[in-house]
Amino acid sequence: MNAFIRLAKAAILLSSTASAAQSAEQIRILAPTWLGFAPVHVGIQNGCFTARGLDVSIKFEDDLANVMAAMARGDIEVQMRSVGEYQGRPRDKDTPGIIIGTIDESVGGDGVITDDKIASVADLKGKTVASELNIPSRLLLQAALKEAGLSLADLQIKDIATADTAAVFADESIAAIATYEPFMSQAVQNSTRSGAKVLLSSKDKRGLIVDAIIARNDDLKANPKKYAEFLACLYEAVDFIKAEPAKFAEMVAPEFGLTPAEVTGVVESSLSYTSLAESKAYMGADGKLGTLGAIFDTVMALNLENGAADNKLIAEDQIDNSIISTVTGAE
Repeated sequence: MNAFIRLAKAAILLSSTASAAQSAEQIRILAPTWLGFAPVHVGIQNGCFTARGLDVSIKFEDDLANVMAAMARGDIEVQMRSVGEYQGRPRDKDTPGIIIGTIDESVGGDGVITDDKIASVADLKGKTVASELNIPSRLLLQAALKEAGLSLADLQIKDIATADTAAVFADESIAAIATYEPFMSQAVQNSTRSGAKVLLSSKDKRGLIVDAIIARNDDLKANPKKYAEFLACLYEAVDFIKAEPAKFAEMVAPEFGLTPAEVTGVVESSLSYTSLAESKAYMGADGKLGTLGAIFDTVMALNLENGAADNKLIAEDQIDNSIISTVTGAE
């Protein structure tokens, strides 16, 4: 009996140790429904994460508040969002999450759609414009309005869910919608409105919308090697995407409810995946920030101005380049 008890205790101990190890190598991710985050799906499907001893999973979640709550509870280890969204309310300097890398830049995937009644951003003054809270295209619109001597306060803003873009665009009392792909193209292509078009997009303002990889601080501190392996796989996936775009499109199309042709169309017209070398240039090294520091400050000012953020965050405190500096690969 005593031997049985000892064996049982040993089994429990081994099971506990195994569970702890599995937990330590787990990376659960929440991200919006955006093809910019597709390298994660590539890393899962090509076995890179598994080969490096990682248990990686990803789910779509467009609501930032839900994602922030999940990270605060410890339900996820990583989220992926634009830098501007990352800064949004109610984040303050103590909110869990720190930027450890970049994954893509929007080069046309975010924008404002309208019809032939609107010739320029200035024509939106006093009109109703629909947008989801704290999305990149809202910042894009704000920056364009600022150049025209206007602000979001000069518009009548109607809050919507981006997934409802097409349905909302059918209402011609809505002068324009700030949205993103694939909803942006789908709404314009299927609209019966005269002269339905993209008024402006992130292609017009390169460098404003960069998507970041955001890790939970406590897990990053406890398991830095895990995150180095994770980043290595992501950038291997980016290399694969650039080398084999057709295979990539076939691979991820089902994950996003798109056809391979739609995946190719969105990627070619809307975003640029950041390679390891490009991400290192954004992030900087040895504690000194790269170009992402200036981008962070620019969008921080816009977020504070339009009320999307309550707290001014300091780039040096919110960007950690210590992990990516250790990652090697094709640069």
